[in-house]
Amino acid sequence: MTDLGPGTAVVSRRAPRLRIPLAQGADVLARDNGRWTVTDAGDDTWVVSRSKARAQQQQGVPSAKSVRLGDSGARLLLDPAALADERKLQLSAAEYLCHQHVAAMLEFYGVNCVFDVGANAGQYARRLRRHGYTGRIVSFEPTSGTFAKLQKAAENDPDWWVYNYGLGREDTASTIHTGWNSMNSVLPPSDYGKDRYLRFAKSETEEIQIRRLDGMMEKALDGIADPRPFLKMDTQGYDLEVFAGAGERVKEFVGLQSEVAVLRLYEGSPAMGEAVATYEAGGFGITGMYPVTREANTGRVIEFDCVMMRAEAAPATD
Repeated sequence: MTDLGPGTAVVSRRAPRLRIPLAQGADVLARDNGRWTVTDAGDDTWVVSRSKARAQQQQGVPSAKSVRLGDSGARLLLDPAALADERKLQLSAAEYLCHQHVAAMLEFYGVNCVFDVGANAGQYARRLRRHGYTGRIVSFEPTSGTFAKLQKAAENDPDWWVYNYGLGREDTASTIHTGWNSMNSVLPPSDYGKDRYLRFAKSETEEIQIRRLDGMMEKALDGIADPRPFLKMDTQGYDLEVFAGAGERVKEFVGLQSEVAVLRLYEGSPAMGEAVATYEAGGFGITGMYPVTREANTGRVIEFDCVMMRAEAAPATD
């Protein structure tokens, strides 16, 4: 039996229980093995977790650091071990915030079709679904092996369409460098890229088919009464070629996401300033910039995920 105070007790036939006080009138029961720690998460909320160090619980040392995120009402719980790697923590946080921001923009702008260019094995589309997006997704992946994985990922989602094409400035056949994990590119690596990634030292090639985006839109948007498309591009230095292939139909897109490079990994890829200026000339404005990779030895950002929306497409507000 565990006494919880005047008029309250818990009776158990199993092993003894440990009573952990949280606050006045709030306790938690756990098996009495001395391996539980409590972290205050604000607003009468606590996280109770196992601790490897018995002394932590006995001394009342929290297992995580609780950080308020301004006046949002949200809190961030940080494992002390995670704080030791600032770069990894920052990039992980940026990735989450980018996905959350894109999901919010898709909802706010009423997006009902996402063009997922450079889909790889479908990671981006799956994240959209996890964040609540229910509209159509049209994914493009040119390499055969990765496309097979993409097909498998989408097979039970009837509104997720997949195509074994790359997108570019013209309808053509081309060669793509493969064997670089998820960093396959039509462009060869730059000297900087070779210095940064050992995987660039050796590559294989594959013949692929490239199509213009404007030539794919009619079929992709079929059946959508009032199309409000969004363009996501992650093509390892080839995003401006994809954008050019939209032609005049780029005006139909309410937003886009592009990986823009501060330090170029691929020969012939545009600098960040050129890419952003091209998108701005197309009528888009930046709503978010999130670092994707950083140099461990200098802290410099190599690439950003740039999210942009067409302000004139925003819904009217009172």
